[in-house]
Amino acid sequence: MSRIVAIDYGLKRCGIAMTDPLRIIAQGVTTVKASELMDYLDNFLNKESFEILVVGLPKQMDNTPSEIEPHIAGFTKRFKTKHPQIEIVRVDERFTSILSHQALIMGGATKKQRSNKELVDTISATIILQTYLERKQIL
Repeated sequence: MSRIVAIDYGLKRCGIAMTDPLRIIAQGVTTVKASELMDYLDNFLNKESFEILVVGLPKQMDNTPSEIEPHIAGFTKRFKTKHPQIEIVRVDERFTSILSHQALIMGGATKKQRSNKELVDTISATIILQTYLERKQIL
């Protein structure tokens, strides 16, 4: 079984997470510059196989799309054109940054660690992926 990869897409940085080969556990991988994301995923596909790319779906509290959504939609369209065999799934990412900060606090992270935006983005991607795995289990 191949892995599932998730992205917390940002204009500057993108957090990356993936599952173990059995698709049980979501784990943070890294954060990459948004401008390098496609190259990173292309290289990743050369080393590891994955069939599903989970991408955060940012929404406002009133359920309207966030301002960044057109950028994410453009990325997913380019990715799908380049890799039509990969399924793209969108998952609501509201509150992932808040949950990331809470996870860091509960884990005993220092104030300096909690202000590390790259770490927060990686944890957010992990939360997005874990949310997908939990929903898939329910269905």
